Amino acid sequence: MKPIDLAEFLAGPSWEVAPQLIGWRLETRFQGVTTAVMLTEVEAYDQTDPASHSYRGPTNRAKVMFGPPGRLYVYRSYGLHWCANVVTGPEGHGAAVLLRAGVPLEGVEQMVRRRGRATNLCDGPGKLTEALGITGDHNGLDLTDDDSVRLLPTGESLTVLATPRIGITKAVEKPRRFVAVTDGKGFLK
Repeated sequence: MKPIDLAEFLAGPSWEVAPQLIGWRLETRFQGVTTAVMLTEVEAYDQTDPASHSYRGPTNRAKVMFGPPGRLYVYRSYGLHWCANVVTGPEGHGAAVLLRAGVPLEGVEQMVRRRGRATNLCDGPGKLTEALGITGDHNGLDLTDDDSVRLLPTGESLTVLATPRIGITKAVEKPRRFVAVTDGKGFLK
């Protein structure tokens, strides 16, 4: 596989970058422990989208979304769960891809400890960040220049389906949720 310049790759529009992230490895290394997932579900947002945190401009909460690309935008959802996004697009344009779900690849025992359960470890944005140990302390982290949280291409070629996003009330008709397709038995295609 040809080496990839992550910042250059992520500089594209969120709705173009998002489906290409399906199959990528999201990895954390904290206190000598590595956990990793293969991304299987993401959603694209940008400042022209009323469902996006960047729609109202670079507020205190959303300023990380305005770049540069490759930053991690982490926010608290409903005051309960951390949600992680990868900033995309040119610097100054508020855009990101919400990392919604993944399949555990490494460090499953640590994910189970963090989540307090052995099932449904990473099948939602809050579950994903909890399993990987990502918190608000990681907001603004540079994925292009940090070893604690990394986003890595795997060369996996999965079938991706575009659907309307879930869990939002505005711009729900936009097909900007991207999911890996399974064969009906839970195996990725």
